[in-house]
Amino acid sequence: MIKALFAFAVLAAGTQDPVTPKEVTPLFNGKDLSGWKPDVPAKDKDAAAPDSFIVRDGMLVSKGKPEGHLTTTTSYKNYRLQVEYRFPGKPGNCGVLIHSSTPRALYDMFPKSIEVQMFSGNAGDFWCIQENIEVPDMEKRRPKKEGQAWGGGPKDSRRILNLTDNSEKPVGEWNTMVVEVRERTIKVWVNADLVNEGSNCTADRGALSLQAEGTEVEFRKVEIGPLPAK
Repeated sequence: MIKALFAFAVLAAGTQDPVTPKEVTPLFNGKDLSGWKPDVPAKDKDAAAPDSFIVRDGMLVSKGKPEGHLTTTTSYKNYRLQVEYRFPGKPGNCGVLIHSSTPRALYDMFPKSIEVQMFSGNAGDFWCIQENIEVPDMEKRRPKKEGQAWGGGPKDSRRILNLTDNSEKPVGEWNTMVVEVRERTIKVWVNADLVNEGSNCTADRGALSLQAEGTEVEFRKVEIGPLPAK
C-alpha cells in the first residue's frame, strides 16, 4: 500500500503540467520536508524502519541508509537548479535525479530519470536510468562492454563520465552544483567548473529526486529558478 500510494503521487507529479520557474524559489524550507515525498523500499516491509531523510540544524540530511529517494511533488521544465551539499563524515555516494518519474523503474529502487552524480570524486557524471542522453565523444566518455548498448536499461552502458577530475572540494567542505535544464539539454557545473553537458535527452520534464545511497550527505540549499538568457 505504501509503495502504491507513493507511486501514484510521483506519477501524478510526472503527468501534471510542469512548472517553469519565474523566480528563484527554495525547494527546502529549512524546517521540514514540505513539497517532498520519500520512497524507501525498506519501509514496505517494516514501517518502523529509520527515516532516510531528515531535517537537522536547518539542513536537509540524507542519512544514506536505508537506501531510497526523496522526490518533489511538483514536476519542472526549463529551469536552473542550485544545490549546496557536503559529505560531513566520509566520502561516498549520492546524486540528484533530473526528470524523475516512474518510481523504482530500475532494480526496484531507482526512479526513471537522468542522475547527476555526486559520488565523491565523480561529481557530474550522468547515469541514465530508463532514460537516455547523448554527449560528444560517446565512445570515450561512455565506454561499452561487449554486447552493451547506450541506454538506460539494466544491461546497457548507463554511465557517462564527467569532464573534470578536480572540481570537488575536500570532504567536509561545501560544494555547489548547478544544473541547467533547457528543453532536452542538461548542463552541470560543480564549484563553477562546467563538468558535463548532454543533449537529445529522452525526457524534458519531471520531478527532482535526491538519493540516500549509503553515505550521509547534508544539503544546506536546494533552490530552483529561471534559466539565464542565452
